[in-house]
Amino acid sequence: MHYRTLGRTGIQVSPYALGTLMFATAMGNAPGDSARIIHKALDAGINFVDTADAYGDSEDVVGKALEGRRDDVVLATKFSRPTGQDPNHQGASRRWIVTAVESSLRRLRTDYIDLYQLHRPDPGTDIEETLSALTDLIRGGKVRAIGASQTPVSGIVEAQWVAERRGLARFHTEQPAYSILNRGIEREILPTTQRFGMGTLVWGPLGQGLLTGRVRKNQDNDLRRAGLFQHLNDERRLDAVEKLIPLAAEAGLPMTHLAMAFTIAHPGVTSALIGVRTMDHLDALLTGLDVTLTDDILDRIDEIVPPGTDIGTLDQAYQPPALANPDLRRRPITARAAA
Repeated sequence: MHYRTLGRTGIQVSPYALGTLMFATAMGNAPGDSARIIHKALDAGINFVDTADAYGDSEDVVGKALEGRRDDVVLATKFSRPTGQDPNHQGASRRWIVTAVESSLRRLRTDYIDLYQLHRPDPGTDIEETLSALTDLIRGGKVRAIGASQTPVSGIVEAQWVAERRGLARFHTEQPAYSILNRGIEREILPTTQRFGMGTLVWGPLGQGLLTGRVRKNQDNDLRRAGLFQHLNDERRLDAVEKLIPLAAEAGLPMTHLAMAFTIAHPGVTSALIGVRTMDHLDALLTGLDVTLTDDILDRIDEIVPPGTDIGTLDQAYQPPALANPDLRRRPITARAAA
């Protein structure tokens, strides 16, 4: 396994990172099965494990599986998404961060978290408040590095500037969605993270299921999520997949290997999260660790999905308030006319 430096932290991580949402028992996995998958990934050289307090009991499952191997793992988790009905059990306030980190440490059965990440932007909390609380966690030894997820480019820049002006710890990483089908971050996000020396941990490299070869246009499939997410039935995305399938076949690669190799080939990407649910899924991906895509293959991917473009929007993608709330982009009806 070749390892890469996580931004400028000096921490060495594998190009594949193990995402653990699917290890929550609510997703259908027994804790013992999840533990075996985690151990197999570690044995293969994957040393980067990412979870979140909002993933059901995933932190509990991961913490138990890592007992005796904790020092060999770069362990990441996230906070800010709701974990209950209480309105203060979410967000990026100091009040919640201090509570959330203690709960994650307990569930993960560890004294420290290698990478603690803001799961979603929190427009209701001043970024200085968030960075101040996270800085105290670093100084207290409970957290080694901090990051964020799905942050708009303006938010990435603002956080870096606030950290510099206030003498606070800065975000060391960003976690956006990235795949052959969703390349929008190539336009501004990745150049910005590279400029600030940030590591980038990307999720959804398999297009949330579309780049597995199991979902075809006008064909039935066995993907459990197909009836739940609109992006898995988007005609434009399915059309692109139908063009990518023969390209992968010509290259002699499974679709999953083409998709993963594409994602980690970008110089701004540190690691790509693999969200496997079964041992077979993991084994299939591990056989593609040594795949290298030629410039010709990458050029042909560019022809199918131009650089810097997204084909459709992922259901799980963060929507800024101005897009989610119509009132934020519409003047009162009495003030809309020019005269």
